[in-house]
Amino acid sequence: MSAPLPFTDSDRALLTALRRDLHANPELSWKETATQARLERALRDVGVTNVQRVVGTGLVARIPGRSIGAPAVAVRGDIDALPITEATGLPYASKSDGVMHACGHDVHASWAVGAALLLARSPADGEVRIVLQPAEELGEGAKAILESGALDGVRAIFGGHVDRRFAVGEVVAQAGPLAASTDSFTITLKGRGAHGARPHHSIDPIVGAAALIMEVQTIVSRRLDPALPGVITVASVHGGRAANVIPELVELSGTIRATTLATRNLLVSELERIAQAVAATHQLTAVVEILGGTPPLENTADAAGWAASAVREVFGDSGLVPLGTTNMGGEDFAYYLTRMSGCFLRIGAREPGGEQRDVHTPTFAPSEEALFAGAAVLATCARVASRQLAG
Repeated sequence: MSAPLPFTDSDRALLTALRRDLHANPELSWKETATQARLERALRDVGVTNVQRVVGTGLVARIPGRSIGAPAVAVRGDIDALPITEATGLPYASKSDGVMHACGHDVHASWAVGAALLLARSPADGEVRIVLQPAEELGEGAKAILESGALDGVRAIFGGHVDRRFAVGEVVAQAGPLAASTDSFTITLKGRGAHGARPHHSIDPIVGAAALIMEVQTIVSRRLDPALPGVITVASVHGGRAANVIPELVELSGTIRATTLATRNLLVSELERIAQAVAATHQLTAVVEILGGTPPLENTADAAGWAASAVREVFGDSGLVPLGTTNMGGEDFAYYLTRMSGCFLRIGAREPGGEQRDVHTPTFAPSEEALFAGAAVLATCARVASRQLAG
């Protein structure tokens, strides 16, 4: 780190206690009522009094800027947990059976409060709105925040995710694709059932499903430009219950991932086309249902530049690192970027000598120092963006 982070011992104690309290008491998406109350109290404890409850379990706090009329920017932290049983052995491990902050949202919420603390002490040029967003894990919270009007007038938004692939003090802040779209699909193949000993009496959806699963693999390998990332995974197949009965129906479901809108549209249309073609070949009927998920997350060039400047200001040139690999996971922060400039950061959360454990696992535990790194970077992002927009 290029310089000590701007937190007093009492700041550290307050934010550490907040993070550990959130971690010990996780709540699932749209059920974050105690989390909301705890975070509202924490914001007031750091001197932020203009706090509004939104979309049921979310919060938006407003921190005035130094210049009246300067453009508003926002900082977002997500707050929901996952249905996972914790196995970290931490003294502040989850007290809620089968629920865990396995994705680091306890840290994200706490560093948003930490950013609020820093911005209340040293404001940006314009107003900064601190968004504590529910239901990221369902891909629903960001869209709800936008629809509420709570971010009307905001010109740029910043957020981040803990990442144990990177050490504390390392941050990814780059333009372009950073996360994938998260559409899902269900394909129902209908044929005619029969006795397993008399397959010629059937129109067998099992055989058709097997053919379809193999044909789906050609979409990415033969229809998509090899330079563009894309995933179609058939993750569930259901059909039949008895060894001697050919069923009438087989249902397949899975996920579609893409890092650009053009790729997303191609994968969806090709899946629908191939499903119908394979069904016709096997004299089956196919019903294809696409459940739209979050869009691809593509950081805008202007906001990524401001974020990179912020990282250098906090950690020096060595703090800015490349993502290094395509991320096919989803992130509902993408919805914000359909309405405004913004940058989503990957913020290093690995302690010295630590392992690169993955999120969404029972043993995931980010370094607590990531809380302070994220808070300092996000507060600085807000100041830099506000200054540039005020221009």
